[in-house]
Amino acid sequence: MALTPQWLDELRSRVTLSTLIGRTVKITRAGREYKACCPFHNEKTPSFTINDEKGFYHCFGCGAHGDAIRWMTDQRGLSFMDAVKELAAEAGMEVPAPDPRAAKKAEAQASLRDVVQAAADWFAQQLGSGNGAPARDYLAKRGISEATRDAFGFGLAPDSRSALKEALKTFPTAMLVESGMLISPKEHGSDKDPYDRFRGRLMIPIRDARGRVIAFGGRILGDGEPKYLNSPDTPLFDKGRTLFNLDKASPASRRTDRVIVVEGYMDVIALAEAGIADAVAPLGTALTESQLGLLWRMVPVPLLCFDGDAAGQKAAMRAATRALPLLRPGFSLAFATLPAGQDPDDLVRAKGAEGFAGVLDDAQPLVERLWTHEVAAAALNTPEERAALKTRLLNHADAIQDPDVRHHYREAFRERLDTLFARARPERGPRVPWAPQGPRGGGRRFQPDPRLQPPADETRSIGQAGIAAPLAAALIGGLLRYPEVLRRHEEALARLPVPDSADAELLGLMLDIAMREEGLDTEGLLAILEPMKVYNRAMALLRADRMHFSFNRRLEGDEGVAKARETALRDLDEYIGVLVTQPEIRARLAEATADFQRTMDDEGLARQQKLRAMDEELTRRLAALSDSSQL
Repeated sequence: MALTPQWLDELRSRVTLSTLIGRTVKITRAGREYKACCPFHNEKTPSFTINDEKGFYHCFGCGAHGDAIRWMTDQRGLSFMDAVKELAAEAGMEVPAPDPRAAKKAEAQASLRDVVQAAADWFAQQLGSGNGAPARDYLAKRGISEATRDAFGFGLAPDSRSALKEALKTFPTAMLVESGMLISPKEHGSDKDPYDRFRGRLMIPIRDARGRVIAFGGRILGDGEPKYLNSPDTPLFDKGRTLFNLDKASPASRRTDRVIVVEGYMDVIALAEAGIADAVAPLGTALTESQLGLLWRMVPVPLLCFDGDAAGQKAAMRAATRALPLLRPGFSLAFATLPAGQDPDDLVRAKGAEGFAGVLDDAQPLVERLWTHEVAAAALNTPEERAALKTRLLNHADAIQDPDVRHHYREAFRERLDTLFARARPERGPRVPWAPQGPRGGGRRFQPDPRLQPPADETRSIGQAGIAAPLAAALIGGLLRYPEVLRRHEEALARLPVPDSADAELLGLMLDIAMREEGLDTEGLLAILEPMKVYNRAMALLRADRMHFSFNRRLEGDEGVAKARETALRDLDEYIGVLVTQPEIRARLAEATADFQRTMDDEGLARQQKLRAMDEELTRRLAALSDSSQL
């Protein structure tokens, strides 16, 4: 689907932003603008402004900023394309048609949505009928009010193999099977007719981020197994990419600045009954990478709340180990543990929302949860057992892909190990890392290996200083000329250590814009940046004389432009690879050098020399990309 910057600009121009925002937020005119209390954070004095002429909103309190499309994605929780479609329908614009395969897939999904919505309506009708009395009694005993029941769309699947099939007979049987409403024995070689999947169960609709029913969870009424049954994966529903209650928790989390993850959907509903609206749950599986991504879009540190029993703690560790490779600066997890034998329903019934809040207040950071678990996992009486603890902890740290986060985890574990195994030692003089120690130092005479090279200044400080400022400026200048590269390298650029805070902010905004705007070019990017304070810096970088890189040159004339552009894009891709990789290599080199200082073995020396050679090769590649020595 090709959405050009021109088409998107036309869409924005047809939308009156104050009218759009004023539907859900109380706004008042202030001169040529409008003001309101910011919907993205709690405040009493309005600091949220809306400018219809420029087509953007801005909060001077929390920094929230965007246009009509951003409002729909951030405040309404819509995807970019869903936001565009809704605004286009309102503006009387036709969205450019997708390719035929995508259109066919969208049409099929729309038809299946009709099926599951019809099923949800019928289940709700059954719960309200005379047959639903036992199910309503069960909900009452669980303390679930009628208002909560209606909000979550509870229903009842009668204990029948054909009741739903008969109720939805206007839909083709094949669609009922594809939507997960019926089970087809023919898939297993039987010639029997399809029959209802959910029978004798309390039904709970599962919705997508827009609040549309896509699947169901069913709890057995009475005896039977399984206790909970979810819809199978369908074209609408992928349980590994879905969080229960995401549609309600996402806007609630913007008010509370948190999101709580509990084990099941009945836990979510119990918390909602107690007035805690920012809770979600996975759907019968351990947290997946996709679900962690959904959580991190809401808040940097989601709160995972698990039962205090063995099963709950295993679930917590599964989530912890799944998250480790994905950690990046500022984004992690925290773990709250419920009292043994209690679930969220028990706790809020006994102590109310305040009692549950107390559990959340005691949440442990991820690093602390890993430490606590591993220390308790085995005895620590012998040197071998202590070495095993160190190995387990450092294995956790080594699973982290981000070099800065990995380094800090290793340091945190080493500090804790030193404290845990500290013993009284004779007084010794200070040890200078790079100098010999004589007898006055209180220990054996130490002569450092003459082959040992101390880390260079830039190596020791790389974690703090990041990449050199001129290199970062050249990079951003190149990305301004070739914004299409932003989407291709989003993950790498997002974790790049840019030393200048203004440049770091500019790069972050460019990435954010690129993820929202398809088909972005320089003109479109600058148009979006124009009302922002970083615009002048962007223009300065774009015009700066950094001609020693091909991607900083202005393409002029017709001859050779295509070839020059191809070269610039290729060089920019490689340049990004070097800038992202070199800080990691240098951090590992500093660590290897420090390890060799302690061990003085050949293996440590070989590792140090290998990393130094890799660092030098990256420096050579960087120089080769430039036709000037002025780096």
